[in-house]
Order: sequence, then C-alpha cells, then structure tokens
Amino acid sequence: MNKNNLMQVTTNQMIILMLVAYVFSFAIRLIWVWQFKDNPNFIWNGQIMINTNDGYFWATSAQHDLFGAHSANPRLYNMWSNGVVFFTVLFAKITPFSFETIILYMPSVISSLVVVPMILIARLYKQTMWGFFAALLGSITWSYYNRTMVGYYDTDMFSAMAPMFILYFLIKSTIDLNLKTALYAAIMIAIYPFLYDQGLAIVYAMGIIYGAYMVWFHRDQKATYSSLILVFVSLIPLHIAAPFEYIAHLVILLLLFFVLNSRDIEKSKLIMGAAITFVLFLMLGNVFGLIWHKIVSYTIKGTEDGVLHFYAVNQTVREAGRIPFSVFAHRTSGSNIGVILALIGYIVLVVRKPAFILALPLIGIGIFSMWGGLRFTVYAVPIAAMSAVYLFWIIAKYFIKDDKLKYAFVALATAGMIYPNITHIIGYKVPTVFNKAEVQDLEKLNKIASSKDYTLTWWDYGYPIWYYGDTSTLIDGGKHDDDNFIISKIMQTSSPTLAANLSRLAVESYVDGNYSVVADRIFKKEDPNLLLTKLSAGDYKIPVKTRDVYLYMPYRMLDIFSTVMVFGNLDLTTGSKLRNAIFYPTYAKSNQNGLIVMTNGIIFDANRGILKIGREKSVSVKKFIVTQNAKDNRVLLQSKIYHMNGEFDVIYMKSYGRFVILDDETFHSMYVQMFILGKYDKNLFELKVASPYTRIYKLKR
Repeated sequence: MNKNNLMQVTTNQMIILMLVAYVFSFAIRLIWVWQFKDNPNFIWNGQIMINTNDGYFWATSAQHDLFGAHSANPRLYNMWSNGVVFFTVLFAKITPFSFETIILYMPSVISSLVVVPMILIARLYKQTMWGFFAALLGSITWSYYNRTMVGYYDTDMFSAMAPMFILYFLIKSTIDLNLKTALYAAIMIAIYPFLYDQGLAIVYAMGIIYGAYMVWFHRDQKATYSSLILVFVSLIPLHIAAPFEYIAHLVILLLLFFVLNSRDIEKSKLIMGAAITFVLFLMLGNVFGLIWHKIVSYTIKGTEDGVLHFYAVNQTVREAGRIPFSVFAHRTSGSNIGVILALIGYIVLVVRKPAFILALPLIGIGIFSMWGGLRFTVYAVPIAAMSAVYLFWIIAKYFIKDDKLKYAFVALATAGMIYPNITHIIGYKVPTVFNKAEVQDLEKLNKIASSKDYTLTWWDYGYPIWYYGDTSTLIDGGKHDDDNFIISKIMQTSSPTLAANLSRLAVESYVDGNYSVVADRIFKKEDPNLLLTKLSAGDYKIPVKTRDVYLYMPYRMLDIFSTVMVFGNLDLTTGSKLRNAIFYPTYAKSNQNGLIVMTNGIIFDANRGILKIGREKSVSVKKFIVTQNAKDNRVLLQSKIYHMNGEFDVIYMKSYGRFVILDDETFHSMYVQMFILGKYDKNLFELKVASPYTRIYKLKR
C-alpha cells in the first residue's frame, strides 16, 4: 500500500474490498430471513413469501414467460420489456433454485451490487478506501435497505444501483476524456429504462448537467463533443417496441462510436452534431414535460379535473405525501446528524472534485422527498454515504497526523453512521404481503375460477390475486386511478343490485374496450348519478355475460375501508363528497362495568348505548352487533337495539377481538354486510370461499 496515499490499493485488493462490501450488504439483509424463517404463517411452497405487493406483478409476468401461466391476463410484461422479469426468467433457467427462492433473494443479490460503482468512483480519485467505507454505509442505509431487502421483489433493486454505474462512467469520462468511456456511459443510459424507467427524469437531468459540465470545463477538447453526441443519442427515446428499442439504441451507439473514433472530424462539425442531438433529446424526450409531470404528480393533490371528477390516488398513498426533515434524514443517512454531515460533505466534495456535480440530481431528488414523498429518498443514499465518508477523510487529513489514527477515525465515524441503520434493520420486521391462510383461500379461488375470470377488490390486492388466484382484476398496483371509483362504489353501496349490476357492466365494458380505463367511458355516456340510479334497479339491462366475476372481501381491508370509501363517496359531476361516512375499526383498551374505552379514544357506554367521541361530542347508538366465526365459517350474530334514531352502530367482532364504530349507512354497505356479518343476497351472489381471513363471492348474473 502506498504510504503517501493510504486510501489507494492495488486492483486485487480493490476486488477483495468489493467482495467484502458485497457480502456485508447481503449478509445484513439476511437478518429478516433469520427472524421469519421459522414462522409457518409466512411460508408457502417451502419458502418465505415476498413482502411487497408490486412484486407479484413481476412474479406473475415471469411465470407467464416461464410456464405459460396467466395467459388471459392483459396487463403482463414479457422478459424483454423489463429487467426484473428478464433476470427472473434467466435465473430460473440457469440456476437450480426454485422460483420462490429466486424472487425472494433476487432483490438483495442485485441491489448489493451498488458497492461496485461506489468503490470504482472513489478509485478514479485514487481513494479506494473512501469508496469501501462509503459502500458499507450506503448499501444498508435505511431507505435503500427498505426497498431492496430480501423479499422486496421490485424494480427498486435497480433504483440506486443503476444510476451509480451511469455516474461512474460519466465521471470517468470527465477525467480521462476517452470516447470509449463515454460509450459505456451511453450504453448504460440506453438500457436504463429496461431496468428502472421510473427514474428516467433523474438520468435526463444527469445528462443535461454532464453536457454543461463538459462544455464548461473541457470545451477546447474535441473528445468533449464526440462524448456528448454519444450521451445525448442514448437519451433520445426511439419509441419502438422492446426489445427492439434497446437493440436499435445499442447498434446506433456502436456505429456512432466507430465513426467518431475512426475519423478525424472537424471540431466545428462535432459541436454542431452535439447541439443537434441535444435539441433532439429535448424535443423527442419530452424532457421538461416528464420532469414537470413527476413534480406535479407528487406535489399537487386533489380531485382530478375534467368532465368527471375522480379522487386522486396520491391523496392517500403514504409514500407520496410530504415528510418531515427527520424522516428524510433517517431514511437518507440513518439520523439527523448523519444527513447534515452528508450534505456538508457533498458541498465539500463538489468544491474539491467538481465532477460530483453530476450527482446533483440524485441528491436533489432525495431532498425533494420532503415534498414529493419518502419513496424518493432512496436515490440519494449512495451519494449521501460517499459525501459523509469523504467529509470524515477530509477531517482526518487536516486534523490527524498519525496515519493509523486517520484510518481509525474514519472507521469509527463510519461505524457510528452504520449503527442506527443496523438498529433500524433489526427492528424492521415487515411481514409478507399475505399470510399462508390467505394464500390458501386464493388457491381455492384458483381451482374454481378460469384464467379469463375477474376478481373485483381493492387495488392493494390486485397483483397477489393474479399470482395466486390466476384471475384478472379491474384495478391493481399500476392501474388504480379512475376505476377506483367503481370498486369503491361496489364495496360501500347499500344496494346489492347496484353492486351486482355495476360489477358486470364494469368487467364486460373493460374487456370489450380493449382493457382501457372503464370508468371514464361508462360514466361519460350519461349523467353518472342517473346511471347509478338505473344500476340500482333490478330491470337494468346488463351486458351479456362472457366470464365469471368474483368479489374478494378480505379481513385486511378492515383497516383501510375508510380510505376505500373515499374514492366512491363522490358526486362525479362536481367532485364533492356525498356524505360524512364513518368507519372506525379499533380495539378495547379497558372495560369497567360496561364502560368500554377504545384504543382510538372513543368511549362506548354499553349500558346506555352512548358513544363519546372527543371531549364534547356524545352520540346515540342504534344497534350493537356481536359477530363470531363458527367452525363451518358461518358468521353467528347477536344484536341489541338501543335507540331507533341512533346515529351510529357498534360491531364487536368477537373472533378478532375488534370493535368497529360506524354510521348506519356504512353498516349496510356490501363490505360490512358480506364480510363482517356474512349476509348477502342469494339471488345475486354465491359464497364460494369463506374463512376468517377471506370471503369470496361469485356473481350469479
């Protein structure tokens, strides 16, 4: 090791450091596996199930490519359209591991590769050890861990890793001015949408800053403009079907590289070429429109404007809401002091190594998370780690003379930042998406339903229903905007006829309309309120049945049913709320002589039939219902009437130990009646699957 530069190591040593950092990153992610490996509720087909809903989208798509399953589902990707599906299919074919094992561990296997570009970037400045310590921190920091842990099977495994490889080649290009390096950067940019298209705006911003940086610092070099041509061409979308777009991009880049590298082209022509490709990139890439759309979609809330007014999903999704500084800090660096050190370190880093300005979009999008939502913190994690550790090196350089003490200081400071993240990981016991009993219910659905059938339920459960139930859905994790109104209305209406007719109309219209958003079409044909009135009538002429339709009502919807109702509790012509719907699931905190104090602060006087809500408000209870699940999965009911003109009802779900406080109209909603009470119109629905976790009904008409 060079005594004059303690941070530099040999190539072999660097490879060993990469392996150590990679193993550390992967091993830390096994903590979750160790915590849940013996819990039978989380195991299916001999393996722990995944813990992210969106993962079942990719898993269903991969199953389709591998086994031909889910053939009637219109919304699946093929392996040439997305990196997650591609690598899943590839690993399934070339490795001996089961499909369940591949989707469980693949996020950690791929995301841990982020240590490689972090160490390589530091090595560009002959400071490999800086990259090593930063890799230990960045690979397991709070937000990055949460979205790349074992079981988090989603495109997030590429979210920060892929941009860091792009950043490495771009920075290297600014240092060596080698056209081949620019080619590697261009290739990484070209294939980036295949890996993680949600971060395209970030790569666009990196490309623009790269162009400005090269022109500012290296405008006299011909290699600058050749490099810019390659990078800008890689950023131009070709708008042809995958995988031909990626193949065409690679062919174009290789041909351009050959021409630019083999011919002595005049500098003025190269400048013109760079300018033209930049303008094409701005025009064809819809750069400003894309960036503005991202900002608007995560900052502007409210009902959607237009002829009809639907409730916007980002009004209820937690990761799309504003977050306080402390949440941003913990997710980005593990602590408040950690993120402050990282931000200071980044400023120092840019001052001393200006090429790091190329990482500004990654830091910027992380800061934007305080307005746009916590999901954006993940992008900033690797750069924040490199910035903080770099600050430690600078402090050690100027204030510590002994070389060994310098290493000790940096190691201890890095360990100090790693510690809160490890603490978080140990306590982050996120469950699997579904438990074993719920999957068993969906397996029953799979056996009785055809692949072309539809299961109507809230979008949170769409992808798992695809995967385990092998039926399609109307809304899911990627299609959950206007059509949410339909599902919400079905679940909260007190009219079984409306629920049945709207279910059939929605499904048949969706299939007949080439699987496009159906709410816009059926509610634009005539006044929405008039149509809903007609659908409530038994003589409404519904479309001809072409497939079966099922209603999926799970116990887990209990906690979000108040949110589910929001989407359908609207007058579509004005966007105004129809009524003040009340649905409070809760637990009893104490019970003294019939005075029941709930965990949400509500007090229920079971002797007088009175609810006390807050300090002042007291309301009368109409009826008190006690439910209990029988061994044959029937719901046994006991009821008591308090006040005929009571405003609220109280349900005690004895088998679950839970209370539900709700208004009388919500009491008569389909979800409450069909799941909680087990009551349904036998002329319209047939109960097909029943358990404490799930009730699945088949539409008879």
